[in-house]
Amino acid sequence: MKASELREKSPEELQKSLEELLKEQFNLRMQKGTGQLPRPSQLRVVRKGIARIRTLMNEQKMGESS
Repeated sequence: MKASELREKSPEELQKSLEELLKEQFNLRMQKGTGQLPRPSQLRVVRKGIARIRTLMNEQKMGESS
């Protein structure tokens, strides 16, 4: 998901998206450990998505405090 799309979401929606991505990352790591991961590049995509959401959440928090 693009950052511009994420900026339109509420903090609750961002938190829900973050939880879903963290669960997906866990599942992908388990697949990698058992040798069943069909697309290793998917791990990188999920990690970047998590970072993108966390960055936006921090931006929103900093905007509220100033």
